[in-house]
Amino acid sequence: MKSIIPNSLTALNLFCGCFSVLAFLENDYYLGVVLIFISATADFFDGFLARLLNVQSELGKQLDSLADMISFGFVPGVIIYKALLEPIDCNESYLSEISNQNWIPMVGFILTVFSGFRLAKFNIDKRQSNSFIGLPTPACTLFFLTIPLIWINENPDEWAYKLTLNKPLIISFTLFFSYLLIAELPLLALKFKGFSLNENKFRYALLFTGVTTVIILKYLAIPIILSLYILLSLLENIINSK
Repeated sequence: MKSIIPNSLTALNLFCGCFSVLAFLENDYYLGVVLIFISATADFFDGFLARLLNVQSELGKQLDSLADMISFGFVPGVIIYKALLEPIDCNESYLSEISNQNWIPMVGFILTVFSGFRLAKFNIDKRQSNSFIGLPTPACTLFFLTIPLIWINENPDEWAYKLTLNKPLIISFTLFFSYLLIAELPLLALKFKGFSLNENKFRYALLFTGVTTVIILKYLAIPIILSLYILLSLLENIINSK
């Protein structure tokens, strides 16, 4: 019966991911962002509670990957798809937008395909019990979530908003992050098996710096936090290898 608790959180992750796809396609970016943050929170705590309650199972593992494929695989593909549509107008309906588009927005779903490879690789890779090999799909999604956050909060004449309309830049980021998802790059896993400072110093450093950066820069802190995540991971690998 205890397994119902983490599995329910995984189901919440999946439900919010499905709902967020509809929200983004209908230009309700605020709702889409909120739903993905709920998915990310549920994704973090389902594994934590499964370990805490000692109810880890193959069912939970597979269900978690299936949920992540929607929330952190399909959703970022949809966000990039929307970013590559021309023009971007938060008040224009999806159906009227799509009629004049070509194949370019479909590039966004390259990230979805590589997310699928990433999640399948994670399920069979025994090396990833305490750390990640390649960029986790939730981290990748949070990076691209910056795009709708900018649409919500910035004016079209602001530099950040203009960057989200730069198609070569968006495509470059899509291809780069697709590579990071499957790269043989050891990265820090935010899986707390305890709360010891010595065992979790890099995790605490990431959380503290992340919260501080968010307070100062708000949603624009996300790319900075992700860069810090990769740097701290590399630093941990260097120290552990000595």
